[in-house]
Amino acid sequence: MKLWHCAGSRSLRPLWALEEMELDYEIEILPFPPRIFQRDYLEVNALGTVPYFVDGEAHMTESSAICQYLVDRYQRYDLGVPADHPEYGAYLNWLHHADATLTFPQTIVMRYYYLEPTPEKQVVADDYAKWFIARLRRLDAHLEQNDYLVDQRFTVADIAVGYALIFARVLKLDERFKPQTLAYLDRITERPAFQRANALGEPMSIPERG
Repeated sequence: MKLWHCAGSRSLRPLWALEEMELDYEIEILPFPPRIFQRDYLEVNALGTVPYFVDGEAHMTESSAICQYLVDRYQRYDLGVPADHPEYGAYLNWLHHADATLTFPQTIVMRYYYLEPTPEKQVVADDYAKWFIARLRRLDAHLEQNDYLVDQRFTVADIAVGYALIFARVLKLDERFKPQTLAYLDRITERPAFQRANALGEPMSIPERG
C-alpha cells in the first residue's frame, strides 16, 4: 500500500487509520498544495489533490472512503462495524457526514479568509464559518450522551469526523465549539496512532488573516 500525504490535509484521515491498524504501508509526503509546489505529482493524480492511495488494483482519492476500504478490505472491524451491525447505518452516515456536511464549508473558509482574502470574499467566508458551526449541531447533541460516534468505542468514523474538528482548529473556528465537542477532540487526538500520524511532515501553515 502507498499513500501520498500532505501534513494537515484530509490525507491525515487514511494515514491515521493506517497507524491505528498497524498495517504496512509506504508514504510519500508532499508540500501543500502539491499541484502547485510539486507539479510532477499531477502525473500520479491528475486532480493534484491528496490523499492518493494505491493498494493493488485499488486507486482512491477520497479520504473517508479509504478509511472504510481499509476496515472492509482487511476485516478490521475493531475500528469499524460490519454491515450486519445495528449501528451500521449510523456508522456510514458519520463517515460521509464528515466531508459532505462538515469539511466542505471549511474549504471555502480557508480559501476566502487566508488564500484570497478580499473584503468581498471574506463576507462569503463569514457565512460559511457560521454554516460550519451550525452543522455541528448533530455532533454536539450526540456527544452530550456519548464518548464516541458508534458502538460506544473508537472507529474510523471518529477519524473522519475528528479530522473536520482538527481542521477547524487550524482555521481558528474551535473557539465556538461546545465543551463536549472540545473534550471529544482532545480525547481522540490523545491517541498514540494520531500522534504518530500527525508528526509526519511539516505542519500545515496558513497565512494570518488580513
